[in-house]
Amino acid sequence: MAVLGFARRAPAPAPTDATLAHFLQGASIEVMPRTAEKVDDFRTILPRGTRVYIAHIDGTPIEDMVATAARLRAEGMNPMPHFPARIIRDRTTLADWVARYRGEADVDQGLILAGGVAEPVGDFTTSMQLLESGAFDGFRRLHVAGHPEGNRDIDPDGSMKNVSEALLWKQKFSERTDAEMAIATQFCFEADPVIAWAEGIRAAGVHLPIHIGVAGPAKLQTLIKFAIACGVGPSLRVLQRRAADVTKLLLPFEPTEFLSAIAAHKAANPDFPIHAAHIFPLGGIKTSATWLDTHSKDQE
Repeated sequence: MAVLGFARRAPAPAPTDATLAHFLQGASIEVMPRTAEKVDDFRTILPRGTRVYIAHIDGTPIEDMVATAARLRAEGMNPMPHFPARIIRDRTTLADWVARYRGEADVDQGLILAGGVAEPVGDFTTSMQLLESGAFDGFRRLHVAGHPEGNRDIDPDGSMKNVSEALLWKQKFSERTDAEMAIATQFCFEADPVIAWAEGIRAAGVHLPIHIGVAGPAKLQTLIKFAIACGVGPSLRVLQRRAADVTKLLLPFEPTEFLSAIAAHKAANPDFPIHAAHIFPLGGIKTSATWLDTHSKDQE
């Protein structure tokens, strides 16, 4: 993911809102091994202790994943690798991955998810199977996937039935594990539906903290491409409306408005279950890190 470059001078950052700055404390970000290679030293772009998810794309060697986790740990970050069920062949493979992460990178947290491949390569098809395997006994923190706008891979009919049942199962699992658990969601662009979803799952009995996924600054065309590929639903209309405004078409889209609305709702409702932001750096890791640094500082 290359850092964005534009012919025109970038606009000056807007003054940071204190509510947004407070909400962004403890935000996480995501990398892949090949994007991590573009950063000379993560200490120069992220605060010490930042949780950095490591996306495991099908075909990425486990050696590259573990090396990235070890590097992040050495540079003061908290690595959280993905464990996608559908690309893990069997229990032996899963145990080997966990042993490597723990032994070589001191990893004690992971994002447990089904994974986006159509056909499983082996024995696992769901994140629940991974959680039940016992492989993560002793992990300090386990995150699971959330889908505020649904997921057509899980619910082909467009409903929320299966994803809702899965969240209720994970809530019950959280009550019998010593690990801290939270929901990390797909990226979204519109606040009102996300707020309604978060309040809805809480009313249904899911009390896990939510880390809301958001796309970092990127070209509009880039975001639309990723949104369609990842199945982002109703909030795609935010991007479509912006695309219709020729005065904004060439400017990078930033998540400031979306997260400011979430932060304001959280400030007004302290028990609201969205606790943190997770940044998908679709426009480049350095671009997202700069945005996060700018907006997490209270300039009032």
